[in-house]
Amino acid sequence: MNERTIKRRIPARESRDGAGVRLLRSLGRSAQHRIDPFLMLDNFFSDNPEDYIAGFPAHPHRGFETVTYMLDGRMRHRDHLGNEAVLESGGVQWMTAGRGVIHEEMPEQEEGLMRGFQLWVNLPAAEKMMPAHYQEFAADQIALVEDALSGARLKLIAGEIELNGQSYAGPVKGISRDPLMLDLRLPPNACLSLPLASERAGFIYLFEGSGQLGSEVLNLNEAAELSAGDQLSFSAGEQGAAMLILAARPIGEPVAQYGPFVMNTVAELDQAIEDYQQGRLV
Repeated sequence: MNERTIKRRIPARESRDGAGVRLLRSLGRSAQHRIDPFLMLDNFFSDNPEDYIAGFPAHPHRGFETVTYMLDGRMRHRDHLGNEAVLESGGVQWMTAGRGVIHEEMPEQEEGLMRGFQLWVNLPAAEKMMPAHYQEFAADQIALVEDALSGARLKLIAGEIELNGQSYAGPVKGISRDPLMLDLRLPPNACLSLPLASERAGFIYLFEGSGQLGSEVLNLNEAAELSAGDQLSFSAGEQGAAMLILAARPIGEPVAQYGPFVMNTVAELDQAIEDYQQGRLV
């Protein structure tokens, strides 16, 4: 086994998006802060309604996928195609915007904690103009794996993992980059090793507690890009640890981005903007 280490660290910075939602952004702060095929990661969390109540009013997307993972709270999703659903605590929505979608994400609560993540995942050129579609799963539809030896709890959203000789799979299927999305919770001072296919690029995002990857400290609210290898070895500190593990097959194509449009060339971006302005996005 070849242990993965931390290749690069991308600290999160406080930002606001939508109609003023307070969040921490690591990936996506600039074109240099990407890990192919991952374009952006936002961590939103607040129990102050003023930080989230205005939500994310209607806005367009083309050329990539958005993933919303709710840890706490309720968010209503609507789009111009007539799709509508409420995402609740522990649920996930994987939206493939493809050719185009205009959607909004608005809180379904006026008080209490709102906490979760939004991830943007690029699409290869051959798939950027596919029809928009969704995969949405409630908390009880997402695989939860418990390791008796370490006490670790693994919530597997996408991809497959092998643990103690058994294979487990998440509910999100059919994504071309073969992604792994895993919410890992380690009890205090616990250790856990997981295989990770060598062809996948990815990162670790620690959002609670303290921990290490091998001998290297994982900093809170930081995207720790992974080096080459095929094994992840984690250990938690005295508070335990909660982290996202994200990995996928890189695309290796040029990225041209203008806000919510992600294409391969500037000409394609110009076309996307014109299509949106003329009502031809989808």
